[in-house]
Amino acid sequence: MMKFSLSDDSNSYIIRAYDHGELVINDHRHHNSVIVMPSKIIDDWAPQTFDDLREDHFLTIRDLEPQLVVLGTGDQQQFPSTSLYAVLLNQGVGVEVMSTPAACRTYNILVSEGRRVAAALLLS
Repeated sequence: MMKFSLSDDSNSYIIRAYDHGELVINDHRHHNSVIVMPSKIIDDWAPQTFDDLREDHFLTIRDLEPQLVVLGTGDQQQFPSTSLYAVLLNQGVGVEVMSTPAACRTYNILVSEGRRVAAALLLS
């Protein structure tokens, strides 16, 4: 399990550890894809694998009104078609695509900077 260390802000959701198929946010373990923001967790985000991603999954993220989205595509970085997340780009929301371990680290850094970030994380 890859553990992350960052200053503790008990008012925010922080990713504590990641391992293929398991994510620890604060003190809770998650085994399915999630969207995590500093003040909210959507622990039933529908896509479970990269191949499951559809445009409507990004509508869910858009409705959360983040400034930036960090998309974790699993153990390996994979780039979805821009048409899938155009609903975010058209609203001026930045999208960064990376592996889930990198997305976890990036999310924590952005939260520590006070950014309104959403990490959409695929665990498999």
